Amino acid sequence: MNTVWTMTTGSGTWNPLLWLLAFAVALIVSLFIRSKGRKDYKVDSGQDMPFISGNDEPKNGGGHIPASNMYWGFLESMKGYYKRVVPLHTGVVTDYLIWFVGVMALTLVIGLMA
Repeated sequence: MNTVWTMTTGSGTWNPLLWLLAFAVALIVSLFIRSKGRKDYKVDSGQDMPFISGNDEPKNGGGHIPASNMYWGFLESMKGYYKRVVPLHTGVVTDYLIWFVGVMALTLVIGLMA
């Protein structure tokens, strides 16, 4: 009679009733967490506005803020690094593959020496 409810395979057993029970418990927990959400949310208000790191959403920009404006402080502090690294990015996939293979070979050599 046990074989009707539990399927035994080479890598374990599978019981659909236990899976349904687990799904029901997960659903109940999810609904409980959702019920604790904020009740004062208003549709079509300022709460619907996207948060763009404190910047106002551009009127004519269609919601796009260039990274040069949004990350200005970060880019300014890393200017010396980016001056050296940006010219290495050619956009050609084979260049990236060569870098990937080179770094993997270097990692292998260091790993074999350790």
